[in-house]
Formats: sequence, C-alpha cells, structure tokens
Amino acid sequence: MFDPTVFDNLKVAMENAVYDLDNLNSRIDITQRIDRLEMSVMSREFAVQFRLREHPSVTAEVQLKADLNNLAAEILEIKDQIPGCLLLLSFYMEIREIESQCNRIENILTEIWKPDLRPVQTLSQIYGEKTSTYQNRIELRFSRQINEDQMEDIPELLEHILLTLMELNKV
Repeated sequence: MFDPTVFDNLKVAMENAVYDLDNLNSRIDITQRIDRLEMSVMSREFAVQFRLREHPSVTAEVQLKADLNNLAAEILEIKDQIPGCLLLLSFYMEIREIESQCNRIENILTEIWKPDLRPVQTLSQIYGEKTSTYQNRIELRFSRQINEDQMEDIPELLEHILLTLMELNKV
C-alpha cells in the first residue's frame, strides 16, 4: 500500500487550499503550477504561482522542496531526523525606483512576516533594452523545515501571502 510522504501530504494540502482561493473564493488567479521529480538527485519540488484577481501586477509563488536527505529520513525512519520540507515564498513585480521601492518592499515583508532571515531581492533587466523598469524577485526563506504539524497553518500562511500581495501592489 502507498504511504504518502510528508512532502506529498503538504503538497496536496497546499494545492487544495490555493485552488479553493481560485475556484471557490475567486480571490486569485493561478498562473503557473510545477510538480517536479528530479531523478538525478532524487528531489521533489512543487510550486504554484498566483496573483490577486483584482490586482494582478504582483505574482506570488509558494514552493515546497524535499531532497534525498528529507525523503530518506522519512522512508528509512532514521533516528533523530525529523522528516520535512523546505518552504520558500517568492513575489515577482516590476519596479522603477530601486532604492525607495526596494526599501518599502523589505519593510512590508518584515512587518507582515517578521522573518528570521532577511528577504532577498534580486533585480534583473534585459541588457540592451531601453527600459526604466526592473523585474524584482523577492524571496522569503525560513530558518526551519515544515512538516505535517504545520498543515493546519496553511490557511493562515495563504492569508499572509494575500495580504503581502495587497501591500506590494501599493508600492
């Protein structure tokens, strides 16, 4: 009989909650979905991207990752290792004024999430194009893994993401 891993259970719970916000609540539009098994290193990745239906200029991405160590700890029931997944949140938006907007973005994420790790903003622009805008990828990492004990926190996590999207749309 198939016994789903922590990754599988979290993926299904996250996916269901996000799709409910799209299909049932009509608050978001899902723009991308990734469900990847990387055979060369035996890792799993699930990601879903979405944006607010009423304010589509900022996109959020929720990513769950499990590597070989995570999967082995669970499948082999390795003593003193707690199986889990890495959770990574990203937000994508265009900006024009690097210093002022990046500072506001960092303040918004710090106020909403109170993260252990500082948000990372990566700016990009296509070389040779005459444009005054930059693509900003904002990553929010967490200092610990998540597991099934945090499954009941998924609705609150998604509400924080929706609040972040609302605030980032004002920048």
